[in-house]
Amino acid sequence: MTLTALTRRTEAAAATGTAEPAGPHGHGATPTGPDSHGATPPASPRRSTRDADGLAVASFVLGLVGLLVMNILLGPAAIVMSLVALARSTARRGRALLGLALGIADLVILAFLVTGNGVVAWNFGG
Repeated sequence: MTLTALTRRTEAAAATGTAEPAGPHGHGATPTGPDSHGATPPASPRRSTRDADGLAVASFVLGLVGLLVMNILLGPAAIVMSLVALARSTARRGRALLGLALGIADLVILAFLVTGNGVVAWNFGG
């Protein structure tokens, strides 16, 4: 066993607050890393929160851009991303709610334009 592996094992035991039983050479008997079934430990909640924050920002941006172009695609995408971000307990809750509101506004604008023009297309000219 190398010194690095021994140091990591000792630091891991100190972080969890559990003492490792001594093995035949005075070292811990339990291996570090994946357990005997090959499973890895669950992902940290910090990464999940960061992913949810990214989804909240993406929903806001897609909802904002969807007000101008491609609202038939960007509106529902903004709604889904904001709902997923809210379900994952994002730290940017306000931005996710704003993305949800903008996604709904995209679909409302699309409905008004479709009823006014009679087609799922709109233009700036007259």
